[in-house]
Amino acid sequence: MSTTLQRLMLRAINIWPPFFGAGIRVKWGADHRSVDVEMKLRFWNRNYVGTHYGGSLYSMTDPFFMLMLMENLGPGYIVWDKAASIRFRKPGKGRVKAEFRLTEQQLDDIRTQLATQEKYEPVFMVEVKDEAGDVVAEVQKVIYVRCK
Repeated sequence: MSTTLQRLMLRAINIWPPFFGAGIRVKWGADHRSVDVEMKLRFWNRNYVGTHYGGSLYSMTDPFFMLMLMENLGPGYIVWDKAASIRFRKPGKGRVKAEFRLTEQQLDDIRTQLATQEKYEPVFMVEVKDEAGDVVAEVQKVIYVRCK
C-alpha cells in the first residue's frame, strides 16, 4: 500500500465504521508518536447496565500501537498485533479517553533487538480513563515486529 494511501487512511480513521458507529474519536499527533482517543457514552454504545460496552472500550485501544510503529519504523519492517488483554477496573461512564505515546527510546530498543534477533515482541500498556482521571480499563498489547 502506498504511503499516501496509508496517510489518508489514518486521517479518515474517524469515519471507519467500527469507530464511527461506537462514537470513537481519534486525534493523531503530527509525528505519529502520539494518539488521543476518546468516546462519549451514548445510547448506542452503552451496555445493559448503562455503562460503556466493553467491546467499545477495547476497540478504542486496538490498532494504535501497531499503526504508530508502522509509521515510525518505516517500510523496512513488518508490524502486526500479536496479542492483547484488557482488564476492566471500574464501570466506564461519561467520556473516556486513552492516550498513546511512543518514545524514541522505545523505537531504538526495537531496532536494537532486531539487530540480533529475527523477531521482537514488545509489550505496550495503555489505560482508559474517565473524566475524573480514574482508570476504567488497562489494555496490554503485544506487537510482533521483524525486518523485511
